[in-house]
Amino acid sequence: MSAHPHDTAPIRPGEELPVEALAAYLHEHLPGAAGLLAIEQFPQGHSNLTYLLRLGERELVLRRPPFGNTVKTAHDMGREYRMLARLSPVFPAAPRPYLYCDDESVIGSPFYVMERRRGLILRGAAASGLSIDSQMAQGLSCALVDKLAELHALDYRAAGLADLGKPEGYVERQVSGWTKRLEQAKTAELPTMDRVARWLAENLPAESGAAVIHNDFKYDNLLLDAAHPTRIVAVLDWEMATIGDPLMDLGTTLGYWVEARDAEPLRRDAFGPTALPGSLTRRELVERYQQQSDRAVLHAAFYYCFGLFKLGVIVQQIHARYVRGHTSDPRFARLDALVSLTAEQADRTLESGRL
Repeated sequence: MSAHPHDTAPIRPGEELPVEALAAYLHEHLPGAAGLLAIEQFPQGHSNLTYLLRLGERELVLRRPPFGNTVKTAHDMGREYRMLARLSPVFPAAPRPYLYCDDESVIGSPFYVMERRRGLILRGAAASGLSIDSQMAQGLSCALVDKLAELHALDYRAAGLADLGKPEGYVERQVSGWTKRLEQAKTAELPTMDRVARWLAENLPAESGAAVIHNDFKYDNLLLDAAHPTRIVAVLDWEMATIGDPLMDLGTTLGYWVEARDAEPLRRDAFGPTALPGSLTRRELVERYQQQSDRAVLHAAFYYCFGLFKLGVIVQQIHARYVRGHTSDPRFARLDALVSLTAEQADRTLESGRL
């Protein structure tokens, strides 16, 4: 299992930032900014681009939309900045943002700058690195779902976040919205994805309530304490966060949660150590969430299928960017295989009705 520090790398070709223009803007608008600017890239993300800025002795993180982005509402830097600005004082795991810029003449798109936090990120399913025994695997599982329940327990109105979402009708809008995104991102026919979309639309559960939801809550969006890996020091990538049904957020997490009994291709492409001995199963994850949140999860199979469908659409959107020539990142060339895997897993689940 790989346990990476929040490592940087040289910037990928075509994703460079204009150093002089950005340095001038930061020196003028960021309090205390001084010194030369050097830029590196956090290479692992698949959506919004994330860079490390070394400004003199100071380290900062910059987020901007992907190059070739055509889905403006999916990469709203101003909204992501406002979410973090209001959330970070009441949810310490959310990084603190420092400034937002909507002047596209600076780097070619809106962006925001936030604090840098250090820690480990768990990625992949079969690499060397941090030794995770069954006790640690269980602890990591519990830490993840407990932090999700903690987020959902926040009083979003008191935090001034009520205007950042429309919780009424959230479940239906999510199903119809992701179905539309699938149609826009198709580069080939996807009959199994279409079948799952129809089933979701025909089996909508009642709304379960409203909460701050992250919408991409998984291991590789958690920053862990290097000395105590079961302690979460930050939750990253808030680009899809909103106010909505918390069980749909749980469903997204379930969609990423591969078990030891799942098909080998799913285990191979897992986003984190969810299948290691000691890890909670999806059913146990739901049970733990119910205990920690005091929320009943009455339609777990629906939320899991939605999570898989949403993941499939996101991956298809990324693959479409590659097919259509908006990025040359070689990681995106074979993502269509992952779309098929998620669709088939959802199809099996809706047939059985079980996690």
